[in-house]
Amino acid sequence: MLPELARGQEVMDGSEIPVLSYLEHHAYLLALLGLAAFYGLERLIKKHRRELPEHAESHAGVFWLHIAAFAIYNGLIGYLLMHGENDNLTSLILYCVAMALHFLVNDFALQSDHKDLFRHRGRWLLALMPLAGWGLGAITEVSELAVSALTAFVGGSIILNVLKEELPEERKSRFGAFLLGAIGYSILLLSFQGG
Repeated sequence: MLPELARGQEVMDGSEIPVLSYLEHHAYLLALLGLAAFYGLERLIKKHRRELPEHAESHAGVFWLHIAAFAIYNGLIGYLLMHGENDNLTSLILYCVAMALHFLVNDFALQSDHKDLFRHRGRWLLALMPLAGWGLGAITEVSELAVSALTAFVGGSIILNVLKEELPEERKSRFGAFLLGAIGYSILLLSFQGG
């Protein structure tokens, strides 16, 4: 995702859109906006959960706000399958595997937050959204600037969700396992890039 942000920055630097010309590092600011949007949503959800009795269901409005945000997020990830930097089969497979694992982790977190509401309603909507985004991407064409902006926003959102769910403080995570995974994925990326 980070190399795509750098490429997106190059695209945005050449933009003649007045709003973007004011921003020195547009792609990174859009990534920060994506991160901040999901962080704000997460704080709202956690505050709501703290105010509920231990095994109580989420309020329907809070649940649907959370699900709507992740539905858009999942749809954008699916859309970027068609228009992102997945120019060969290997990068497409790596992207799909990484996003599938990411969706799985998000699914567990949403299940924990919303219990039966998520299990019976939200899960199915979120499962369909990457396919809907992919389908929309197959029939629509947007500018390279729009794809770069979407990639930056989604990239910031992904970074927050990875840090929040995949490296949580309260679980007994191990730095060695994290480092081994990071090294393994780096080797995988470098071996496919070189070949």
